[in-house]
Amino acid sequence: MIDRIREFFSSQVMLQQDDSEHQKRLAAAALMVEVMVIDRQLNDQELLHIQSLLEKQFQLNHEEIEQLVTLAREEVNQATSLYQFTRQVNDHFDATGKTQLIENLWRVAFADEVLDKHEEALIRRIAELLYVSHKDFIQAKQRALGKNTS
Repeated sequence: MIDRIREFFSSQVMLQQDDSEHQKRLAAAALMVEVMVIDRQLNDQELLHIQSLLEKQFQLNHEEIEQLVTLAREEVNQATSLYQFTRQVNDHFDATGKTQLIENLWRVAFADEVLDKHEEALIRRIAELLYVSHKDFIQAKQRALGKNTS
């Protein structure tokens, strides 16, 4: 899957070379898609939730969302590497933006009301690659669950 997403991502970056905002949104969207497909059970709740998050949080257009989701669905069984996407996030997001992304990843994972162990492991790995502290990781999870964190 990563090869096809990387190909899409690279083509979009080439078209948008001067738009680092667009690049970071695509990288974050790709990570959200990775969380959606990691449990190999694609369902409507996760799909609708990720589409909503991508539209609201990252202002991606319908075509970009559909292309990313389609690529992920076609390639769900292939091994993945997160580096290309986490590098873009590290290059363009501040600490608050990274924590918000982790919260969105949790929201995707919880959308079907079942937290798969693979979803949790992937979000933990992404948080590590983004240098999000354990405290922020846990607080993001609690916010995504709707629990108050102080």
